[in-house]
Amino acid sequence: MGDEAGGGEEMKQNSNTTMSTDPNDYTIIKEGEAEILMHANNEVFYNKTQVNNRDLSIAVLRTFISKRKEEHEAMLSKKKKRVPKVSSGEASNGPIPQEITTQNGEKSNGKCEEHVEPSKEPGNVSEEPIRATDGKGRELKPPRVLEALAASGLRSIRYAREVEEIGQVVALDNDKASVEACRRNIKCNGSVTTAKVESHLTDARVFMLSHPKEFDVVDLDPYGSPSVFLDSAVQSVADGGILMCTATDMAVLCGGNGEVCYSKYGSYPLRGKYCHEMALRIVLACIESHANRYKRYIVPVLSVQMDFYVRVFVRIFTSASEMKNTPLKLSHVYQCVGCDSFHLQSLARTVSKNNSVRYLPGFGPVVPQECTDCGKKFNMGGPIWSAPIHDQEWVTSILENVQSLKERYPAYDRISAVLTTVSEELPDVPLFLSLHNLCGTLKCTSPSAVMFRSAVLNAGYRISGTHVNPLGLKSDAPMDVIWDIMRCWVKSHPVKAQPADQSGTVILAKEPTLQANFARAVASLSKAQAKKVARFLPNPERHWGPKLRAGRTITSKHVSLLGPKALNGSNKDEEGSNGNQEGTGEEEPELKRQKTEDPTIPMSES
Repeated sequence: MGDEAGGGEEMKQNSNTTMSTDPNDYTIIKEGEAEILMHANNEVFYNKTQVNNRDLSIAVLRTFISKRKEEHEAMLSKKKKRVPKVSSGEASNGPIPQEITTQNGEKSNGKCEEHVEPSKEPGNVSEEPIRATDGKGRELKPPRVLEALAASGLRSIRYAREVEEIGQVVALDNDKASVEACRRNIKCNGSVTTAKVESHLTDARVFMLSHPKEFDVVDLDPYGSPSVFLDSAVQSVADGGILMCTATDMAVLCGGNGEVCYSKYGSYPLRGKYCHEMALRIVLACIESHANRYKRYIVPVLSVQMDFYVRVFVRIFTSASEMKNTPLKLSHVYQCVGCDSFHLQSLARTVSKNNSVRYLPGFGPVVPQECTDCGKKFNMGGPIWSAPIHDQEWVTSILENVQSLKERYPAYDRISAVLTTVSEELPDVPLFLSLHNLCGTLKCTSPSAVMFRSAVLNAGYRISGTHVNPLGLKSDAPMDVIWDIMRCWVKSHPVKAQPADQSGTVILAKEPTLQANFARAVASLSKAQAKKVARFLPNPERHWGPKLRAGRTITSKHVSLLGPKALNGSNKDEEGSNGNQEGTGEEEPELKRQKTEDPTIPMSES
């Protein structure tokens, strides 16, 4: 995880220290084509588990460069078609020069776009597509990448070495030890990296604000929440560029501290089974909110929840008219406290009249005071991003790229599995159901996923899995249809009598209006399931998860995060002074396991 190396007092202490020059204090870490030197004392943050994150980012970056070329060629072909019409007509008359001199920050029309000189108006919105070309508008410049929180610089070095068409990579950090480590690692990786990557000791927010619309790619991967960086990041991305953003504060985003989530992201989370997807949509809504302040808007191309974090990839464009559609992409969520049924309330709607479109508040409420299924109250969360969170064309291209360059991705198995699952998701269905949760409400045995999928398909609705949860099911079927299917299932699989005030009892007391058909449907299995392609993989090793922030001393309380072997190095002296040495790291956990497995073993034997 490319990230802040420390915070508060830790950062000040690290900034005043100088890295050791003894080669024995360093270990070489190789990932992809990059090699970095890491100090044993955890002075600069490095997270092995984020190899999935870095591999996925490289795959998206390669696809972005390819799509960028295609878009540029399409733009040039449109210009070539328009040029003969202008030259054969009134090429010598005044309208074209007149349009160039009278434009005020708005995009010029296609006929004169190639005549505009970008240097005349530095703040011009239409400057960005032209800045990406040479003076004749024929050649696309290599993309510039900004890694705002570089730490060891591993991510920046991998970008420079593994993505051939990258122009320049700027790696930032406000910790002196991290910048020293980054510059050392740049030199260690040869002339190509030295020529392409530069490292700066600076505050990323100030740097991004002072370089508006200058970077085609901005990568945010902080230790924790990215919220404080979003406002400057959306201003630093060029028109049509891409912002890559990670959030690791999942406890906050998933409803553990709703008030904190609202203060950081402007949205209130709900603790449903879909909370990890809701976290994705909260981050997207927050980025859109920051972009809108500068007449910009986002287009998500890929949004994933992996391991212990969410990662979103969004393109950013400038258009005051398109920005008006933002309320149509946001919704509040109503979740029943009894049966967990959820409903979405759009913030706005449009009305068309005489070739004009009016934007009006959304109709509401979409739910009554009490749930129609079980009679309980609703919790309200959001607003969240309710538009598609992936571009399926992009997802297909990214997956093809990963599969064609399999040997170049250290985490190939994991990212190909995630992308395969994402490619099969219903793109226009926000959030998802949990079949086990439905059965838990009714206190009944669970039908197989194939049977439930078949019942939904036979009822005339769509259904798919989700990459967020192996047990999650996305469907456009309304909740009353879902509960009717479950009522039909319970009729053939009776349940024990439950108290009358239970949500499940109230739901089952109603007769189903839909007679479910559980006969196996052709599309009940996805293509990946039918081919037995792996979609959800176990962690590759024990203690797989987020690591300690740089600068913190590793002690025995961190065994659950780092594993007992982590104590043998940096903490060995401390343990030796206590007369326990490696016993604290290795023997104590084993002792506890023996006691748990066989309580009859006396302490002396253990």
